[in-house]
Amino acid sequence: MSETLTVLILAGEMSGDLHAARLLRSLKTRVPSVKAWGFGGDALAAEGMEVIEHTRDLSVMGLVEVLKHYGYFRRIFDALEARVHREPPDLILLIDYPGFNLRFAKAVRDLGIPTVQYICPQVWAWKQSRIPKMAKVLDQLICIFPFEPPLFEGTGLDAGYFGHPMVEETVAVVADPDWGEGPKLALLPGSRIQEIQRLFPPMAAAALRLKKERPDLQIRVAAATEALAEQMRDMLGGMAGAEAVELVVGKTRALVKGADAALVTSGTATLETALLGTPMLVVYKTSAMTYAIGKRLVKVKYIGMVNLIAEREICPEYIQHAATPEALADGVGPLLEDTPARREMLADLAEVRERLVADEGGMAPVRAMLERFFP
Repeated sequence: MSETLTVLILAGEMSGDLHAARLLRSLKTRVPSVKAWGFGGDALAAEGMEVIEHTRDLSVMGLVEVLKHYGYFRRIFDALEARVHREPPDLILLIDYPGFNLRFAKAVRDLGIPTVQYICPQVWAWKQSRIPKMAKVLDQLICIFPFEPPLFEGTGLDAGYFGHPMVEETVAVVADPDWGEGPKLALLPGSRIQEIQRLFPPMAAAALRLKKERPDLQIRVAAATEALAEQMRDMLGGMAGAEAVELVVGKTRALVKGADAALVTSGTATLETALLGTPMLVVYKTSAMTYAIGKRLVKVKYIGMVNLIAEREICPEYIQHAATPEALADGVGPLLEDTPARREMLADLAEVRERLVADEGGMAPVRAMLERFFP
């Protein structure tokens, strides 16, 4: 391998920016000089990458929003393709963001540039039609879940599992020291206002129901921003005993680490909570129409990532009409104390963590890329 390496990195979301920055940092320890350019955010910029489009402009969710921004995406797609033809990189590294990234990989496939996708699109849940398409446009797929590589067997795509980056990120988390005495219950109602509107009221009502039975119960809510915290304070306004609920901004991991149990919105937060070793219930509610469509499209048995990794329901799931304050209170109550249910879940969460260990600070996937393309 030459002493220099030029890498095009396409990270269209904030989480992708963080993961890509970690990989770039690890790559720089192996290659004397790395020149990186592409799409990213502040984390990649801090690692010295030339950011030509920022994640704050690229993170558009929903079909309607994407259509509104079609002209912008078309322009940056064409400009990116033109630059790759003028200045072909040694490697193209795609970070999640499949709608844009897989189309771009197809557009430049004829150039013969090694193309790696880091973080597999959720083809195991829906859009399994993407699997053969990915095999045609990618040279390597670096997976972060152990159940993903078997999906690509027989396709010809080099798909490997090298651990989940969040394992290392949670190792050094220290529990929030501000918890009071008594059982500690954390509420994680999500980071989007639509989630919070549907999930925070039943979560808070369940917590206050338990507070009546256990006056020493400590209740803290993780809020991603002060604006979301203010929204939740408004929702608490009409609830009896709401003064017992404390909202905490920007300290989710420390909050969860110190909790005895948690009510967690389905998503990445369930995996984060599992890796922090906190017993939980997985909770989810959406609109009736979205739920009906989702039941038809989604092909997995569980919605909680922690349960998908365990391949069984280790953390009970309360979905749609099942997510009532009464049910949530009854379900999480036994997890606050040293009960057989709590001990069993702690053992199961430790097993999930073991399944995800291997990333080695980003070096495992970096080694895989270098050995595959630059031996």
